[in-house]
Amino acid sequence: MAEVTAKMVKELRDLTGAGILDAKKALVEVEGDIQKAIALLREKGMAKAAKKADAVAAEGLTATYVTGNVAAVIEVNSQTDFVAKNDLFKTLIANIVKIVAENKPADRDAALALPYTDGGTIADAVQNATVVIGEKIDFRRFTIIEKTDAQTFGAYAHNGGRIGVVDVLEGGDETLAKSVAMHIAAMSPQVLSYTDLEPSFIEDEVIALRGRLEVENEERKRLNNPEKPILPVPTYGSTLQLTAEVLAEVETELKKELAAEGKPEKIWDKIIPGKLNRFKLDNTQIDQQYTLLGQVYALDDTVTVEQHLEKVGAKVVNFVRLEVGDGIEKVETDFAAEVAAQQAAAAK
Repeated sequence: MAEVTAKMVKELRDLTGAGILDAKKALVEVEGDIQKAIALLREKGMAKAAKKADAVAAEGLTATYVTGNVAAVIEVNSQTDFVAKNDLFKTLIANIVKIVAENKPADRDAALALPYTDGGTIADAVQNATVVIGEKIDFRRFTIIEKTDAQTFGAYAHNGGRIGVVDVLEGGDETLAKSVAMHIAAMSPQVLSYTDLEPSFIEDEVIALRGRLEVENEERKRLNNPEKPILPVPTYGSTLQLTAEVLAEVETELKKELAAEGKPEKIWDKIIPGKLNRFKLDNTQIDQQYTLLGQVYALDDTVTVEQHLEKVGAKVVNFVRLEVGDGIEKVETDFAAEVAAQQAAAAK
């Protein structure tokens, strides 16, 4: 039987990322054969990873990578947020996002099958990370976004990588594109424009909005606080609903109000545009919540994103925003009960 030396253990650890004891045990079991030890560790790793397959991984990081006219945004999950500080986890994410951007896989299965840097696949690397780190690691999703030579990418990682954003601008420069990406990270728009919203969705959201505002107004009436006036309850929620006929009716009503107030007709043209803008702002709250272009710009609250871009001769063509754990149902852990269960098991 070949002697298992410290050098052999180190070599096996470098190749597999296994712990010292696991590496030594594997080498002893296969009588010092490095290749057999690698295979054995992978086999054991598959078993360990399988035990963790049902665990919920809702923490982790996102990452972005740009290469030429292609960008990728990925999300890799872990069970705890401590893993985000793990060098192996950070390296795994950096390698995966680069490989995905360079290869543009069609879907997650195709991405998992791509060659990884150590000769295996991305799937192998994720499985190995699960074994070495000691908790479930999951390459959950990715998005590929492309542009033309005339367009510009803006990439931004927020909160240490909890949120990853890439946008594409036509006109403007990288500074503007990154500023828009920062807005996207902060304000979480779901779609680009009101034209991307379904009419039925808008109608349902307007009904819900009215309900919330009516409840809020009842409370404000009860408190009778001058600093908290009654909020306007909108009739509409989106630019999609503000047809030419609707705006014409609003303008007619505004003229009647100005006449009743005794305002000279010659100054109406100076007053009406501001009042119309106020009406549009109050009646596009669904756009402001869900659409990038309809939101008030985070870096200039006097204009919407669309208005700001129009002023500088630019427009957003596309964007993607991934947030760690979005849509995953997290398991609430009773720490005290967990400790008690462990102590009970140890006492048996």
